[in-house]
Amino acid sequence: MWGKHDEIREQLKAAHEAVSEKSGDKAEWESVIDLVFKPLLDALEEMVYKEEQILFPMALDELTENEWYEIVQQSLEIGFCLYDPQTDWQPETIETAESQPDTGHVQLPSGRFTLEELTVLFNSLPVDITFVDADDKVKFFSQPRERIFDRNRAILNRDVRMCHPPSSVDVVEQIVSDFKSGKQDSAPFWIQMNGRFIHIEYFALRNEKGEYLGTIEVTQDLTELRKLEGEQRILSYKEQ
Repeated sequence: MWGKHDEIREQLKAAHEAVSEKSGDKAEWESVIDLVFKPLLDALEEMVYKEEQILFPMALDELTENEWYEIVQQSLEIGFCLYDPQTDWQPETIETAESQPDTGHVQLPSGRFTLEELTVLFNSLPVDITFVDADDKVKFFSQPRERIFDRNRAILNRDVRMCHPPSSVDVVEQIVSDFKSGKQDSAPFWIQMNGRFIHIEYFALRNEKGEYLGTIEVTQDLTELRKLEGEQRILSYKEQ
């Protein structure tokens, strides 16, 4: 279904472009309707049918109440599409308790942090960071105020291949394979997204012996940095 979602997104993009580019000529519009809009509407109706008649009934049969509760909790981080629940749902079988954060320190070779300091540090960096361990499992992602790509705790401990659309799985496997073999240590990409210049780079993590420990993905919006010219040697704050 993920692959079908991607196909529908491409059809929606094509429909948007058609509306933006076409003139008011009746014959052209009739052609666009037949070739673009009707297939799009058919695909949308088919997807809704699959969700209502197959996906949701299967989910209701297979998922436990605890798993539904986890879905509810994680949905809050992503947001909702057509309906924003006005009440909180909690199964009677689940008792929630305020978790007590560990107030200890994380000792590193060049210093140490409290857990709160380390968390704030990661979330204050002007980049999105995601860490995948040596077994290809997603183990961590930073949570800056404005992420470029949404992340959800549901991806933790999930195989990294299951966190990408089918169209990019081959690329992910190639990167991981090249990192593990020692063939490559980094893989940069850059894309244009909603008028912004986004830089994405993957880095292989290795210990002092050169053993592969995992991969880190670093994503940054470089739109404003690419505009910089000359120098700035005096103190000047950004306008809030």
